[in-house]
Amino acid sequence: MSIITVKSSLTGNSYQYVDNGDPKSGTAKDVYFSPDRKYVVAIFKEKQDFNQKERLTKIVTKYLHQIENKEAGKYYLDEIYRWPTDIIESNNKVGIIVPIYNSKFFFSKGYSSSDLIKGEEKNGKWFAAAKFRNRQFPLSLDQTELGRWLNYFQIGVNLARGVKKMHQMGLSHSDLSYNNVLIDPSTGSACMIDLDGLVVPGIFQAEVIGTADFIAPEVLATKHLDKTDPARKLPNRLTDLHALACLIYMYLLHRHPLKGGKVHDLDTEKDDLLSMGEKALFIEHPTDLSNRPKLNQVSKWDTYWADVNKIPYTITGPYLKALFDKAFIDGLHHPMQRPTAEEWEIALLKTTDLMQQCSNIYCEQKWYVFDNTSIPKCPFCGTSHKGTLPILDLYYQFQPSVWKPENHRLMVYNNQYLFQWHVDRNVIRNEKLTAEQKVPVGYFTFHEGKWVLVNQKLTSLVDKTEEKEIPIGSMVELTHGKKLLLSKEDGGRVILVTLANQ
Repeated sequence: MSIITVKSSLTGNSYQYVDNGDPKSGTAKDVYFSPDRKYVVAIFKEKQDFNQKERLTKIVTKYLHQIENKEAGKYYLDEIYRWPTDIIESNNKVGIIVPIYNSKFFFSKGYSSSDLIKGEEKNGKWFAAAKFRNRQFPLSLDQTELGRWLNYFQIGVNLARGVKKMHQMGLSHSDLSYNNVLIDPSTGSACMIDLDGLVVPGIFQAEVIGTADFIAPEVLATKHLDKTDPARKLPNRLTDLHALACLIYMYLLHRHPLKGGKVHDLDTEKDDLLSMGEKALFIEHPTDLSNRPKLNQVSKWDTYWADVNKIPYTITGPYLKALFDKAFIDGLHHPMQRPTAEEWEIALLKTTDLMQQCSNIYCEQKWYVFDNTSIPKCPFCGTSHKGTLPILDLYYQFQPSVWKPENHRLMVYNNQYLFQWHVDRNVIRNEKLTAEQKVPVGYFTFHEGKWVLVNQKLTSLVDKTEEKEIPIGSMVELTHGKKLLLSKEDGGRVILVTLANQ
């Protein structure tokens, strides 16, 4: 074992790595740890040409500085990306310096039956597949590693933000898949890795067409054409949006949106190409049922999640259903119609406001999206909601004395919080929120047989039904038809209470 020192010609900085003769080896790079394990040195196996070096230089200078110097830069660099920070040369080969992954992205337990993958990276594919969640599967993951269903919505939010930021900078990922995303379901965290192949339109083309399962249909359908053929479709911003939709669908429903029971060709290779490319069809298409998964053809470990009749995509709620339709019906073969990353972010966040806790302590998912029925029940275990259920619909002032529904509602459960972004239309729930804006302004609780809102910080909370102020430190009962003005400030919303399940 030896410690090698290398230098950057860009910054003049020196770096060290430990060479034990057995680096972590990927497709394109060999990865070595620094002695203090604060960063890795990833050395490309192939010689990098001028264009490739130029791309890497731009990534570690121009684009890194663009993230650092903008709002929420720290959030992106600490939480969402493992962004390369420098370039080195070692034995005539080019390498990059990348900060080490956060410890939460390594398995602390791994399999429920053995420690075989303890300490390994939490590659996203472990959590997209159904079989690793099935307790009967010999290599199922330990329950502590799987997180709750609610956490996968936050994972989706983080991925959507990561793609949104790249697209805002004029970059595209080109190979977004579960292989270059690490996730931690127990905290809802997600981190994009392998960011040295980003596409800069007009300057650096994609070097790969992507990873199977995540390649957009138009890329697969034209991959036989020459790269110079104008009809050839290469990875770009719109193909990222297909991959993002696939990832979100797979993390929430643990099945692939296009891999169903329809056979296009008896030659497996040709069939794969058609079913994911030219003939791609959403497995839950509402009118063309020909690609529904056939349960007698899927692995016995996957049948629970593969059953689209028992666990349909509609359980993800109305906002996400609309986007899955846009992604896998309207936009599947018409890339311009795919939802943007920001649309996914907004829909995922609004859906978390529709969440209910399942009262069944043995339910593996623990949470579900309110289904707008009079007697809601958990789609995973079938447990019906017990007791009354307050539903708060948000209204905004369209013009003086005219209030319109926001198409946004907040479901109440015991110790659910009310935040500034619910109260004030001018506070947008995104990565730019300040620490102060993340502090709850009130909370809901079931007190002496009644649902109440406890005012913690709202200076102008008014019960419009009773026309009386609700001072800080006091509470107001949530009764059917009650109207509450959350703030008298410009942008302040009104909530209308509906009591379901009475």
